[in-house]
Amino acid sequence: MSVSSKRRVALITGASRGIGAAIAQRLASDGFHVVVHYAHGAAEARAVCTAIERAGGSAAPLQADLSLSDGPQNLADALREPHIDVLVNNAGIAPFESIEDMNEGSYDRLSNVNMRSVFFVTRYLLPRLRDGGRIVNLSSIVARTAFDGIPAYSATKGFVDVLTLQLAAALGPRGITVNAVAPGVIETRLTSGLLEGGGADAVQAMQALAGIGTPDRVAGVVSFLVGPDGGWTTGQVIDVSGGSKL
Repeated sequence: MSVSSKRRVALITGASRGIGAAIAQRLASDGFHVVVHYAHGAAEARAVCTAIERAGGSAAPLQADLSLSDGPQNLADALREPHIDVLVNNAGIAPFESIEDMNEGSYDRLSNVNMRSVFFVTRYLLPRLRDGGRIVNLSSIVARTAFDGIPAYSATKGFVDVLTLQLAAALGPRGITVNAVAPGVIETRLTSGLLEGGGADAVQAMQALAGIGTPDRVAGVVSFLVGPDGGWTTGQVIDVSGGSKL
């Protein structure tokens, strides 16, 4: 049996920075060979792979622009692994635009990355996902509670939650679990502007737990869901928000 057929492989989309990079590093430390997908951040993706390898893990970068209609197919075509054990649909964008401000081009890009890519990356990789494998989709607490100024983004996460439920039922006969994790405000480049000034205080005021969430908090929950102790959990959306807006 070849080494490639024995090793456990995890593919994380949008893994060149932020939550995706944290998930990649955590799953690598759990023993997975990690495929670090990126759209444009080649140097960042290589840096994530280098950090994983220096820590004793195994990783490889993979480029595909999921904002393009053929992005999911390009990702599947570029993936060298014949089989994967874990798929984490993490790639996403979050334009802070009201319904009055959003134009059709911005909406189309948002829906391509946050909805279409989740559906079709999963669709194209299902033949390579081993029976008993795991799928984790990145949702958000905005799918269950209202936040000003992001109606379209919030709606895309509602799509993710419903798709997660439907796929969990459909893929159960193969022993594949499908779950979503729903972070609140996590300290990343994306939220840096939101946390400036009095933003951090406002975030903590709506949380049950003190502090601002970090990407490793989300990565830890993903690690549980794709690990041996998460094998009897499927069709769920796991809140990782510090108890926001309870």
